[in-house]
Amino acid sequence: MTTTPHPLVTTAQRLARDLLVPQAERVDQEGVPPGHIEAVRRSGLLGVAAPAEYGGAGAPAAVARRTAEVLAGACCSTWFVQTQHHTPVKMLTGHDGPVRERLLRPLATGELMAGIAYAHVRAFPRVPVRAAPERGGWRFDGRVPWYTGWGLNDVMLLAGVTDSAELVFAFADAREQPGLVASAPMRLAALTAARTVSLDLDGLWVPQESVVRRVPQAEFAEEDLARAANAGPAVFGVADAALELVARGADGEEPARALRVRLDEVRRQAYALADEPATRECVARRLAVRTRAYDVMRAATAAAVVAGGGRAMALDNRAQRLAREGMFLLIQGQTPDARRTHLGSLATG
Repeated sequence: MTTTPHPLVTTAQRLARDLLVPQAERVDQEGVPPGHIEAVRRSGLLGVAAPAEYGGAGAPAAVARRTAEVLAGACCSTWFVQTQHHTPVKMLTGHDGPVRERLLRPLATGELMAGIAYAHVRAFPRVPVRAAPERGGWRFDGRVPWYTGWGLNDVMLLAGVTDSAELVFAFADAREQPGLVASAPMRLAALTAARTVSLDLDGLWVPQESVVRRVPQAEFAEEDLARAANAGPAVFGVADAALELVARGADGEEPARALRVRLDEVRRQAYALADEPATRECVARRLAVRTRAYDVMRAATAAAVVAGGGRAMALDNRAQRLAREGMFLLIQGQTPDARRTHLGSLATG
């Protein structure tokens, strides 16, 4: 028995087929164009999990995961720019204050697009960005090492650490302004197209009404532990795309089928764990499944390169692009626990 896909899944598949896949190799070399982001804005995908009363779709987690798989498998750079948006939306959804009423609807409808500038808080006790109260708001100083989507998104969710080890999350405009200067776009082995920069903050001031959350660092780290241990949908999307290439090549149908069985099983396990309550006890199981997902993704992208032969070494070859994107996903959102688990798995085979 088959079921009708959610309308946003159908939308993502159409966007992938008509725009993202045909241009993915060019985008990989030249950068994500504003037209791609405009198409994502119009599609409704930026509001996939946003509350319906604010103009979003309020779709289940399974729909959000599936749309992410489709976008990542089609053009990982475009996926990576737009995926930043969903965390600010989620944080606003759980907040009750003026910034929610100001930003949640335009973010849910795609009128505005958000990025995130807070992965550095995982470096604690090192503090790359400090926050301090000043003039009825907050002053941010330091360096945001990674900020993706510069020039493509409108606002950013920024975090800094206070002298009392409290995290302050606030929204700011994603543009150069007094107290904020962006570096040149980084040249990376993969996803250079996603327009990643670093941000130098020297007294960037945001008003109190732009603050969306204040939380002790230890409490946030506990929340982040289980969340970051999940296997992300992009891993499965890139692996899916690679196996499609393998299946189309000479001698590739049977290897693709065997890898597909492994991929579907680890995806089922990963999403079942993601749907369980996020507790410290679930972390080890999630990390183990995340590592197995990496193993299958690496096998799938390597198989695509092998099936492509010498042609796969060309920069405009899809298999080679997927292999590099898979390499990026190995460290995307990496925590110390994830790194230790992955390295241990690689060492023992």
